Order: sequence, then C-alpha cells, then structure tokens
Amino acid sequence: MSVPRLVIAAPSSGSGKTTVATGLMAAFASRGLAVSPHKVGPDYIDPGYHALATGRVGRNLDAYLCGAELIAPLFAHGARGCDLAVVEGVMGLFDGAAGQGELASTAHVAKLLRAPVVLVVDASSQSRSVAALVHGFASWDPEVRVAGVVLNKVGSERHEAMLREALDESGVPVLGVLRRVQQVDTPARHLGLVPVAERRSEAVEAVAAMGSQVREGCDLDALLALARSAPELSGAAWDAAEVVVSSPPPPLPVPVSGGSAPRPPCRPERPRPQTPDGLKVVALAGGPAFTFSYAEHAELLTAAGAEVVTFDPLRDEQLPEGTGGLVIGGGFPEVYAPELSANEALRKSVAELALSGAPVAAECAGLLYLCRELDGQPMCGVLDATARMSERLTLGYRDAVAVSESVLAQAGARMRGHEFHRTVVEPGAGAAPAWGVRAPQKRVEGFVQQGVHASYLHTHWASEPGVARRFVERCLTS
Repeated sequence: MSVPRLVIAAPSSGSGKTTVATGLMAAFASRGLAVSPHKVGPDYIDPGYHALATGRVGRNLDAYLCGAELIAPLFAHGARGCDLAVVEGVMGLFDGAAGQGELASTAHVAKLLRAPVVLVVDASSQSRSVAALVHGFASWDPEVRVAGVVLNKVGSERHEAMLREALDESGVPVLGVLRRVQQVDTPARHLGLVPVAERRSEAVEAVAAMGSQVREGCDLDALLALARSAPELSGAAWDAAEVVVSSPPPPLPVPVSGGSAPRPPCRPERPRPQTPDGLKVVALAGGPAFTFSYAEHAELLTAAGAEVVTFDPLRDEQLPEGTGGLVIGGGFPEVYAPELSANEALRKSVAELALSGAPVAAECAGLLYLCRELDGQPMCGVLDATARMSERLTLGYRDAVAVSESVLAQAGARMRGHEFHRTVVEPGAGAAPAWGVRAPQKRVEGFVQQGVHASYLHTHWASEPGVARRFVERCLTS
C-alpha cells in the first residue's frame, strides 16, 4: 500500500502539534484531497477535530494498546482510498510508555509507518538555539527521518529571519512559519481540549481558522511532496470482518447472580424487551457526555453480527428499539451530571436492561453513569457505588488481567488499557472485580455482575477482536 503520509511531531507537549496537524488536514482537504486523519496514542479528543477538518473518521494509532504489529494495518485501514494521511503525534517526539523505551512514542509510530516527520517548534523564546534543538532531534535516532520544521509562535519578520538563518546550517528545511499573534483559541478544561461534540459551531470555526493559518504560513506544495516521498508499506490493511472470524471468543460464561454487588433497592426485576428475530442491536452511548469511543469498536461489533445504534443519554428517553446489549464509553458525565440525572426515563431503561442480564460494557464515564450517584446527582443505580470529582489526575497505561469471568473476557485473560480521569468511585471494586492491575500499585478495580462489566480502564478492542464477538454472542444468550 502506498499512501503519501506525514507525521507531525514536536519536542514537547504544548508546541502546537494539534494546530499544525489539524490545519494541514483542513488545508489539504480544501484543495480537494481525500485526507486520512490519525492520532498517535490513546487521546479521544483530537480525532474529533481531525474529523471536522477532513470529513473522515479520526483514528488512533497506539502501539501500547494495540501492539506494534497492528500499527501499519490499522493505518492502512483508515487511509484506504485516500490521497494523503496526516498523523498527529503525542507529547514529545521520543516520549512513550513510561519505562518502556520508545514504545508507543511518536518516533516509534513514525518508524513503523516509514513516514517522514515534520517537527513543530515553539520558537517564542529562542533564536539561534533553535538550530541546536532541531539538530538534536534530527540526529537522535537515525531511523527517524526528521525532514522538515514548522516554526510556531514566531514574533516578527526579524525573528523569522534569525530563525531561518540559524536553521540553514542544520540541513532541515523550514516548511512553515506561524505567527505568535495568530494562535487559534481551542478551549481546554481538566482533561484537555473541550470535545467537538460539546462546541460544534465554535469547533468548526476553530478548525477553519487552523486551516487558514496553515495555508498562509506553510509551504503546502513542499509538504505534499515530502508526504509523497514516503515508501510503500507492505502487508494488508486491517479488516474487522476478517479478524472477528479469525479470532473466535473464549467460551461464554453462564450468567449467574452469585458474587455480584447488591442490586438497587425497590427496583423490580423486569424482562428485557424482546429483540426481533435475527436482529442484535447494540446501543452505543454518544452525544456531548460520552464522546470517547474508538471507531474500530463499532466496526468490530458490526462485523460480529450486531446492528450498532448510537443514542444520546442527554436527550433520548429510551434505549434504541430492540437493544440487546449496551456499550457506554468514556467522556465527561461529570460536566453533565444534572442533565443526565434529569433524564430519569433513560436511567430506568438502562437499569432494567442491566438487571435483565443483558451485556453492558462501561468504560470510565460509563462506569460513573452506572453508579448510584455522581457528585450527589442520582445516576442509573446499576452499581452499588458512588462517584465524585477529585483534584487528583489518574493517568497512564495499564497492564491488566481479568479477575472475574465476564461478557468481555475469561478470568485470567490479559489486556492492555489506559486510565485518564479526575474522579473517584467508592468502592473502587465490587465483590467480583473487573481487572487486576500491577502498576503503579497492585490493586483490583471495576465491577462484574450479571452481564455488566464496568471499569475505569479504556481498552482498544482491535488488540483482542474476540471481545466484540464474545459480547455479541452474549446478546443472543442473555
């Protein structure tokens, strides 16, 4: 497969990668090119801006969650039929999973994709020293091809001239200069940028501004020529249907109530609504409160035989008709706790589905939504636990092992995940915990009861496609 491609990297976070990467996507898309957007690492938010810029689904490339061997196939899957791919990096160019060398770094992904790297440098507080910085990054790893520089936050024409003169000796060409006064406003809060779904009109304007800024400040022809210099990638593109068939799930557990956390009081057991013959609807939470979801999850569920229907817990008062399973990913329910609580009809619908034994997979925000309450606001009451905001940020990759048999995994199965939240759930684990985690400290976390699997851990099912098949099969047996 030969897709022209660029990796947009930086010496550190906050240098302007998102502005340049998103701006390039928008600028090239405005030329009529089909642009494939990608993001290194587990971040769910930046891909939303990428999708606005390109009109295509933003996809993640995470060598820790998915394994290095899947990076090129997943890239090829997303970039199929495109004229150009732009990959936004994560953190600094060589920063990856803590204590594991280059694993999951932007440099690692660039090498796996054999892609040229454009380094975005915050030049606001330097002049000639920029050459030493760029030389260091370009020479650190000879397998990483740092092929161009975009200078960001440049103060004046004189400042630009000094920077260019210094970089003339580095051998790395300047492919763009963005002025300090032209920075685009992209509001942030406790976990990063505000997701697109929460500020649609403003996000559209921000992406348009990024595109305009990059068109004015960057040499698009030179950047496109650089992208086209990337060599061909060998191997087939990832295909959800193929991997689901070739990765059959472990045997399904027999649904039991023993060992589960106590059920909410005063809520009668009700049968799940009948699913029409041959229709396996999996409801997928979306909308402003639940924006964190990898595109491959829905593709895998569909390949496993489900009809995936998205609903918005802020607005929809019932689960989609024929729902036989429920997936609630991450997001910001803490921001919308009063509105989620006010939608009592949907909360009851979710609780009834869970109590019927139907499969429910909840990650992070989904975990909070299933608790009795969040910051004092009543939630679904599926779990005998409470959730609240915290001052402490919990962040990092995790190696996990399934402690309890569940709709997602057999006990003893290993999976990699990522935590990213400023909330606390008490207790942190149920009578049947979801995962055992060894670092940063040994602990169990999450809840498994009947068909419910709820945890703080974000996982990428492309690494274990049997999870989706197992989940859909449970939709038929519950």
